[in-house]
Amino acid sequence: MYVIVVGAGKVGAQVVRELVTAGHEVLAIERDPAKVAAINEELGEIAILGDGPEVRVQDEVGMARADLCVATTGRDETNLAVCQVAQVRFHVPRVIARINNPKNEAIFRALGVELTVSATQAILAHIEQELPSHPLIHLLQLRGSGFELVEVMVPEGASTVGRRVDSIDLPPGVLLSLVVRPDGTPEVPNGETTLEGGSEILAVTQPEHETWLRRALTGGA
Repeated sequence: MYVIVVGAGKVGAQVVRELVTAGHEVLAIERDPAKVAAINEELGEIAILGDGPEVRVQDEVGMARADLCVATTGRDETNLAVCQVAQVRFHVPRVIARINNPKNEAIFRALGVELTVSATQAILAHIEQELPSHPLIHLLQLRGSGFELVEVMVPEGASTVGRRVDSIDLPPGVLLSLVVRPDGTPEVPNGETTLEGGSEILAVTQPEHETWLRRALTGGA
């Protein structure tokens, strides 16, 4: 796979290293000569000096044949411009953009950049996972579908413990995809599945139905 990474700072450089180690063909675009030199000294001549959003620069590095473009600079506006040029001008099938300000995620999606990575959101997700009492954790935004994958913990003593799934008022369109029992046993649920305190439930739902789903599975706990 040919991957072009724009931005060779700490994040971009690590992405480049991992991709090279995995055996992919990689090229990095970076505006800082020192960072270009560091990448080339470590990994070979795979980084060039240039401004990633420029059509001329993307054309010179063969963006038209890239399978994936990853924008990892520290500026959201730059990452958005990189992805838009790659998609619209060079028809790259997949782009990934780093988002530094989570508030900008809606802008990226509105302009067609649907696969984004926010360090802030990743950190918050890890924090949520470290809080046993947190009833709902965001795991994954399903690209282009308007749905997300979440994890809901059924608390011990919740009013839903002992109830069958088909007796619970779930939001429209929700899919309960997996139940992990307290002993770690996974189970694909159906209408007859009984909820158990301490179980973790993976579900696909729309963001606006999160509160409804959480209350339905935890009895409002």
